[in-house]
Amino acid sequence: MSDVLKILDSNQINQKILRLSWQVFEDNFSEKEIALVGIGEQGSLIAEQVKFHLNTISKLKTTVFRLDVDRDKPFNKVNTELTENDFKNKVIILIDDVLHSGKTLTYAFKTFLDTSVRKMAVLVLIDRNHNTFPVKANYVGLSLSTTLKEYIEVELKGSNKGVYLS
Repeated sequence: MSDVLKILDSNQINQKILRLSWQVFEDNFSEKEIALVGIGEQGSLIAEQVKFHLNTISKLKTTVFRLDVDRDKPFNKVNTELTENDFKNKVIILIDDVLHSGKTLTYAFKTFLDTSVRKMAVLVLIDRNHNTFPVKANYVGLSLSTTLKEYIEVELKGSNKGVYLS
């Protein structure tokens, strides 16, 4: 069994998300509304924390939505409660826990391609720098160069909250 190394603890994750929230605010302070779209459960948890911080530090109206991408069948319709009115002509921040290859985010973009959006950006807690798809994160908590054999696990709930490398 390989060793597991804790890269970030709970406090460090919270600090990263607070800093990311400030960056989102600085880039969008003149906007009226931002749609925070969390990819899967992990992305949604981060989106909720970003919303909390944005509501604390600004008067920006923020709404959180969840978007689920089937990684085994990515060409299927994504599962989401989003409607076109939720994001039309608005700023959209796609949020995920780890950016590995960019595949999940690429398929998530499909949801927004047929509608006019004001601006779209990507926020990730961890960027592994292994992009095989042309996706770049605008907001990165931690950039971590790893080998392809190493695995990053992000735990955002419970007593084991942290980012782990194995």
